[in-house]
Amino acid sequence: MLRITDTRTGHLVEIPAAPRRLLRSRVHLPAIGEGADTGTGIGPLHLRVPLIGDVLARTAELNGLQVVTVLTAPELTPDRAGALDRVMAVLGIHPPVVVGAHRPDAALGGPADVRVVAEGTDVDDAGDGVRIEVAGVAAVPSPEGVPDPGGLLGPDLPDPAEPEDADPLAVRLLLLGLPRGTPVTVTGPALAEARRTLREWRRSVAGWAQEPSRPVPADLLRQAHAAFAEDLDIAAVLGLLAEVAERSDLPPGAKFETFAHLDRVLGLDLARDVGRQR
Repeated sequence: MLRITDTRTGHLVEIPAAPRRLLRSRVHLPAIGEGADTGTGIGPLHLRVPLIGDVLARTAELNGLQVVTVLTAPELTPDRAGALDRVMAVLGIHPPVVVGAHRPDAALGGPADVRVVAEGTDVDDAGDGVRIEVAGVAAVPSPEGVPDPGGLLGPDLPDPAEPEDADPLAVRLLLLGLPRGTPVTVTGPALAEARRTLREWRRSVAGWAQEPSRPVPADLLRQAHAAFAEDLDIAAVLGLLAEVAERSDLPPGAKFETFAHLDRVLGLDLARDVGRQR
């Protein structure tokens, strides 16, 4: 069962309503260009809103649901539409169905079960579906001159095929590290710490993969799935992984399976280095 807090009421609501097994999710992209001074017109909030929609869809699928996600966006120029597609690709966001701001129900196959919106946004048909509000993101240049989250917002976006040169998934980790209702400030040191965490976790996962496989401990599985299903508590799951990595009582094979399983929702490519020459 997947339960989400409706921002309008503050109450946890089961979605989709039983007994349906199809979740219709509508993600509202803020107007491109608002609050953004990059060459693409895409600002930090344009990353976090669809990212939360992606995590919602991944969590629903982990719970055995089918998911249809529609991204309703303002009218985009071809250049901005292409930039948005590429930004979502490098962040590991599964491609949603992109439609205009009008008549999204046809793409969803019915009214939305849940809407993901930027905090304070006015959307049409406000009574349609559970409302998930996503707090803002600020990108603060560091002394080294980091202009935006990981260089994702400028005209020269990093190539997802070159993970050694740029690790945009560090931005994903950083944006998932706080509850969705808490504002995030992206700084050079914070990005550096996220990159360090990913390097260490991937190195550990690659090492654990060389040991005999062991099942995910039942208590860890219950704890993680409960955090996912109860209001998308991704920060709690990340904290759980940090604990698992340090536990001496868990065999390496169990640690590997735990990280690999939970990464189905986290989308951090934690098994990327498995099988590589060290």
